[in-house]
Amino acid sequence: MKLPELKIGNLVAKIPIIQGGMAIRISTAPLAAAVGEAGGIGLIAASGMSFDELRKEIRLARSLTSTGIIGINAMVAAREFAGLVKTAIEEGIDLVVAGAGFSRDMFGLGKESGTPIVPIVSSAKLAKISESLGASAVIVEGKEAGGHLGTDQPLHSLLPSIKNAVKIPVIGAGGIISGQDIVDTLRLGADGVQMGTRFAASEESNAAPALKEFYLKAKHEDIVLINSPVGLPGRALKNPFAEKIIGSTAPVPESCDGCLKHCARNFCIIKALIRAQQGDVETGLVFTGEYIHKIDEILPVKEIFNRLLAEVEVIN
Repeated sequence: MKLPELKIGNLVAKIPIIQGGMAIRISTAPLAAAVGEAGGIGLIAASGMSFDELRKEIRLARSLTSTGIIGINAMVAAREFAGLVKTAIEEGIDLVVAGAGFSRDMFGLGKESGTPIVPIVSSAKLAKISESLGASAVIVEGKEAGGHLGTDQPLHSLLPSIKNAVKIPVIGAGGIISGQDIVDTLRLGADGVQMGTRFAASEESNAAPALKEFYLKAKHEDIVLINSPVGLPGRALKNPFAEKIIGSTAPVPESCDGCLKHCARNFCIIKALIRAQQGDVETGLVFTGEYIHKIDEILPVKEIFNRLLAEVEVIN
C-alpha cells in the first residue's frame, strides 16, 4: 500500500503523519523539525512555555528544516492559550493544533492570518461545530491516546461517524504505533494519523534519558487513568506519584501560578509533567498512550518513518 498525501488548508504533507504535541517540553524544535523533514507534520508543544521560549523554539525548528511543516499544539485549558496562539502566528507557524478543551476564539485568529486551526475532537457534534467556525481539519482522538482524554470510546468507533459528519480532513489519533495501525486508521476513513507516544520514545524527543528508559520498561498493566486538575481524565504510566493522585494523597501546591483557566488544585500538573520530562519518574507525571508497551527501542525519527513506511508497503 502507498500512503496518500495529507492536505490541510494550503499545506501538503508528503506523508500523512502528524507528530503529537507532547508537553511539557517533550516535543520541542528538534523533534518537530525532524518529523517535518521526514515528510510529516511536526508539532512543538507550546503549553507551559513562555512566549519568548516559544518564539525561540519556532525559530530553531525553522533553522533545522528548510521544507518541513511545523505547527504548535496548545492546551485550551491553559490561561495563556490565546497568547501562545498569537505568538506562534506572529512567528509564521504553519498550523495550530488545540486540545484539552475547545475555544471558539481561536478560529478568528486563524482567519485573520490564514493559519490553519485544527482542534482535537471526540464527537461528530464538536467536529461539525469546528467546521462551521472555520477549522481546516479535525483530529479525532480515541480513548487509546496519552494525556488528556475527551472520551471513553475507542478510535475505531468514533472515526467513521465523524468522517461522515464533515467535509474537512479528519486525522485519527490514539494508540497508533505501527504501519498496520496507520493503514487500519486510513481504512476507517481517516485522511491521516497523529502519533504521539511513538515519537516521545525517539532520539529527538526532549524527554530525559531516564524517562525514555521508563517508557521502554512499561508493560500494558502499568497504564492508569488519573483525574487531571483541568477537569479531564488523563492516561499515564503507574509510578508512585500517579498512585498518590489516584489515592487523593498527592501533595497540594503551596503556591499557585494560575497557569490554568480552571484548576482543581489537587496537585500541580505543570510541575509534575516538568519533573517527568527532566527524568524524575518517581514524583513526575508520565503521560503516555495505551500501547506504550509495544515500543521496545528508542530510534531516530528518520528510522521510525523508514520502518513505518516499510510496514505499510507490504500491506495489501
